[in-house]
Amino acid sequence: MLNQVADGVWVRQSDWVFSNAIAVRGEDGLILVDPGIGGPDLDQLADELDQLGIPVVAGFSTHPHWDHLLWHSRFGDVPRYATPAAARAASEGREQGQKMAAESAPGIPLELLGLVTPLPADGGPVPGEIIEHQAHATGHAAVLLADHGVLLAGDMLSDVLIPLLDPRRPGQVDAYETALGRLGEAARHVDVVVPGHGAVAEGPAVAARLAADHAYIDALRRGEEPVDARLGPDWLPIHQSNQEQARRR
Repeated sequence: MLNQVADGVWVRQSDWVFSNAIAVRGEDGLILVDPGIGGPDLDQLADELDQLGIPVVAGFSTHPHWDHLLWHSRFGDVPRYATPAAARAASEGREQGQKMAAESAPGIPLELLGLVTPLPADGGPVPGEIIEHQAHATGHAAVLLADHGVLLAGDMLSDVLIPLLDPRRPGQVDAYETALGRLGEAARHVDVVVPGHGAVAEGPAVAARLAADHAYIDALRRGEEPVDARLGPDWLPIHQSNQEQARRR
């Protein structure tokens, strides 16, 4: 179900890792951010967008992981963007992304996955401020919609995911710490944070999300075991990978 979280901002959550598809009303129509995730979800999202009666004019992917690169023909043949670095990574990893999507998200149009181009320097149709950083994925971007009081955080500031470091790149602990600093500054201007996965954070929950991620990264840096309610058995292999990366700093 498409839920309005602020004026001109709607979120639809799927069952798959609580993934959030986001629609933002721009000057000329809707910008879809990270729409997903399975075929039925995309169909239902298209139905709900039809009910809004506002045309889709563009798409935006916060980062080049396959579950953030999906699309459906019903959204229209419109420009789809990512940061230049993310667009390059999406193109280079498109075949692998299609394989992963086919395994995890049946019914999606695989031929439409990853067809993003570099966002123009002026932001094009994407409203707000793009906050690019290098934590979690190459060219990862958050979107600060200050006029709406909303921060779209991509795969950061989640209540269900621990901080996920990119195992292919060095310096991720530092990159994550830097990114959290930038997101913390942006969060001073909003009341709502929408993560790529998990519940929407409002009011005091925004600061709590930032504090939880800072505490996790600080513990990695000190070589200690973080006290984190999100650290269930499903995330232990990733947590162990994070610990190994931190030791190699």
